[in-house]
Amino acid sequence: MSTILVTGAAGFIGSHTVDALLAEGHTVVGIDNFRTGQRANLAAAGQNARFILHEADVTDALRLQAILQAARAEAVIHLAALVSVPESIENPEENFRLNVYGTQCIADAARRGGVKRIVFASSAAVYGNDSVEPIGEDAPCAPRSPYGAAKLASEILLLGESRSYGTVVRCQRYFNVYGPRQDPRSPYSGVISLFAERCLARQPLRIYGDGRQTRDFVAVRDVARANLLAATRPGLPSGVANICTGRRTSLNELVGIVGGIAGATPAVAYESSRPGDIRDSVGNPQKARDELGLTAETSLEAGLSYYLTSLGEFPAGSNAPTA
Repeated sequence: MSTILVTGAAGFIGSHTVDALLAEGHTVVGIDNFRTGQRANLAAAGQNARFILHEADVTDALRLQAILQAARAEAVIHLAALVSVPESIENPEENFRLNVYGTQCIADAARRGGVKRIVFASSAAVYGNDSVEPIGEDAPCAPRSPYGAAKLASEILLLGESRSYGTVVRCQRYFNVYGPRQDPRSPYSGVISLFAERCLARQPLRIYGDGRQTRDFVAVRDVARANLLAATRPGLPSGVANICTGRRTSLNELVGIVGGIAGATPAVAYESSRPGDIRDSVGNPQKARDELGLTAETSLEAGLSYYLTSLGEFPAGSNAPTA
């Protein structure tokens, strides 16, 4: 079993990744500055003797280096980030600090700490709007936001680190991740969590654009498994891989699925598209299958049912499962 350091451990994807690693018997050292992460997300992990949590910022280079050297970790899963396209447009300086400089700090500390593998949380936002679908990893990258640009810059930085020092680097290009612990109260939350909260509150759903834009929705449990495999699978080469399902769903179709689970079709309010929004984003999952042995196993209907149930009570007549 390995010791693995996870940054952003108290976040949405981070906490699920911590749980997956602990379930496989690994020791996990978590780092989070709690800018957006929630301590409640680590309630189960906190009961495990193989989990250690440090409250720290990844841009605190000296503290980060000390934590890594003490941990003697074999791998780092770097998830800490500013995770919002709109916020990156509103605050590009903070986007650079957390999403580029923070990555450099991780690379430096990992190198000095003898870490053999870095798994990086990248994004489908690196592709932009012009790629042929389904999007493969060799598609041109033309990000439309500071967030997407920072993720691409971090990929280049880390892959250069790999070529220079021999560290194995895996860049995970997440598509639209959803599931329990995604905070619907955040204005920067994913569309599914926002839909879910408004549907359960019997409020109209808000769509920016005409609703025909498409997304590749991937359950957080599959993303956590992808991170585990990228950190622990023997013989992996450095590279990038889409973490996605390869299945296309429009936002209008998503409304119908959510309504079917909740037992009533919700009203929809259409608003103008937002700066930086991408029209269509559907990935090709073949490389992750070939290199990680990963197949996203959770259907959108099953994942949404599980997620909506985790949020609270359903209206009478809903089709959500009781357990």
